[in-house]
Amino acid sequence: MELPDLEKGLDHSVVTKRHKVRLVLRTVFHGLFMCHHATVNVFGGFIFFKAIQHENQEIRTMGSFAAAFGTNWNFAFQSVFLFLSLIYDVCEWLSIQDGPRAKKIAYWRDIVFTSLVVPYTLFVSLMFWTVYWIDRELVFPTVYDSIVPWWFNHCVHTNISIVVLVETLLQARRQPVNLKLELIITSVVAVAYAIVYYAIFFFANRWLYNVFGIMTWWQVCLYQLLIWTSTYVFYYLQFPVNRLFHGSEPESEKTVVERVETKEPPMVKGLEEPKIDSTPVFEKKENGIAKNFEIAAMQTKQEEADGPFSSDNWSLKYRSLRDKFENSRL
Repeated sequence: MELPDLEKGLDHSVVTKRHKVRLVLRTVFHGLFMCHHATVNVFGGFIFFKAIQHENQEIRTMGSFAAAFGTNWNFAFQSVFLFLSLIYDVCEWLSIQDGPRAKKIAYWRDIVFTSLVVPYTLFVSLMFWTVYWIDRELVFPTVYDSIVPWWFNHCVHTNISIVVLVETLLQARRQPVNLKLELIITSVVAVAYAIVYYAIFFFANRWLYNVFGIMTWWQVCLYQLLIWTSTYVFYYLQFPVNRLFHGSEPESEKTVVERVETKEPPMVKGLEEPKIDSTPVFEKKENGIAKNFEIAAMQTKQEEADGPFSSDNWSLKYRSLRDKFENSRL
């Protein structure tokens, strides 16, 4: 009789061990890349101060508009995400992950990752290396090599994709946390960034990226639509990809309909015991929504179990009809 308990304890220990292993991997991963991003941010500051004082006009312009580059926006999003992730990892080690503050940290960690990190990281990496392969002068001119090391270029354009890939493998995010909020954040950032680099063109009379300079206006509009479309595609694509690694959503808390007996009515005059209506009442649980046909099917099944002439389910009207049929000469 104690075997099920032993098996249950064994399963629990295995689950706990797996959770600990994943927690160790997440903590190490988040810690290493937090150090990586901090180093890149500090070194990027040195590049900025060196660029704005450089003798080459192209490099000085790059330094002046450093805050407007999409690469830097995306790197900032990843830095915020890694910082929140590392804090939540510490909360798990301290066993305070169920506290209100820890839950809020986890909530915004997932929001930042799904709405900003994934769509813009994939777009930056894909767009940069595709255009770079076609003609690097359109996105990263050769003159930049004199001030930007090759490893720094890979840190901000290649390693960022590693963050998305490893995080997807380590953390299950099968569904959006808040679909409406995430889409709003993605849209606001997309529109805000478009305003920034179009404003630079109209007020500074130059394109932030040279690739726009070789396009006509209708091509620029099409390219802009491609940019916006790709971010939404990457956003929606991340969830089925995540389910490929972590499986579908657990089915244990889906739609459930349970039978709840009615409360006892007041005492009926002339009877010693209260008359109880045995008609079943079906209620919905808070964690699911029951469909009408499911309720109707369950009610029909219950009526058939009670029998067609059950005294509890037969109303006074149909009882009188039954008596007339029984007393008739036919």
